Amino acid sequence: MFQHILVPVDGSETSMKAVAKAAALAQSFGSTVTVLCVIDPYPFTGVGADFAYGQAQYLSAATAEANAALDAAKSAISQAGVTTVNTMLGEGHAIHDGIQRAVESTGADLVVMGSHGRRGLEKLVLGSVTQRLLGVTHVPVLVVRD
Repeated sequence: MFQHILVPVDGSETSMKAVAKAAALAQSFGSTVTVLCVIDPYPFTGVGADFAYGQAQYLSAATAEANAALDAAKSAISQAGVTTVNTMLGEGHAIHDGIQRAVESTGADLVVMGSHGRRGLEKLVLGSVTQRLLGVTHVPVLVVRD
């Protein structure tokens, strides 16, 4: 039914729950899985040498953290018996846009992602990547709740 499943991860426990669900689906359908981590390459605004140094440190740390999340997710999916697992490091100022670009570039026909289930003021302040993705994507999205 689903040929290619995209799983956005951020290293959280919630995203690893989504990884487990995606692995089970991929095992059932014989799907390819792509694990994605999107980082914001320009989270700072500023001028001068101090800004450039801080930016370089941030980008190095963010990339290392993303790679660790990708490795953990790939390992979990492989251990579940899925043979075709790819990893992808994406960039985007808006995480949901990075996920949508990955949907388009990989040809994924399902997104399985975790949601922290924030409500009220916390949701208003922090936003919802899942909700924003639902507004822009045309493929099914399976939301795994915290």
